[in-house]
Amino acid sequence: MKYIDIENWKRKEHYQFFGQMDYPQYNICMNLDVTNFVGFTRENHLSFYYSMIFASTQVMNQMDEFKYRIRDGKVVLHDTLHPSFTDMQDGDELFKFLLVEMEASLVDFVNKSAAKNHAQKAYFPLEELAGRDDLVYITCLPWVSFTHLSHTISLNREDAVPRVSWGKYFKANGRVLLPFSVQVNHAFVDGLHVGKYVENLQTYLDTIG
Repeated sequence: MKYIDIENWKRKEHYQFFGQMDYPQYNICMNLDVTNFVGFTRENHLSFYYSMIFASTQVMNQMDEFKYRIRDGKVVLHDTLHPSFTDMQDGDELFKFLLVEMEASLVDFVNKSAAKNHAQKAYFPLEELAGRDDLVYITCLPWVSFTHLSHTISLNREDAVPRVSWGKYFKANGRVLLPFSVQVNHAFVDGLHVGKYVENLQTYLDTIG
């Protein structure tokens, strides 16, 4: 992690302009083509959910814009983001929050996530999340192929943790499509950056395997 010299930062004006908004967050929804990725996870007997969490976080870690945070009025840039995501166990309709540190390997991450879900009994282990903003918040609605999504959120203009979500994938014109949502703080992330993120993620999903 490092602190940013705001006075000499190219993004200074954009940061100050959007940083004064009451609600500087915005959300973009689109469909991703997961035809190849679904096949890859099935062939390798991997959880699609955990694999998608790894993919979306791995690609986000390649872009600094998603790793900026505000601490005590100062801007910091994290080295690595880690996913905090919702999960459920068989037979339980209540979800819980899991925090799993990123791994270099997709397979290692999937295995670690499955083990954490099995071992964790608490629904909201807030002590694990306390003081941490080097996170990506991730959730999934596998029951709905949505076209738009909003999040519950505290009105904190300094909240810059990205929210990533996806819904139920579906078939269209011989392809498998996944409703996908990205929510970010405009003080750090513009539409251009979300566009690059989605493009890079689509490339990852298309070429793995």
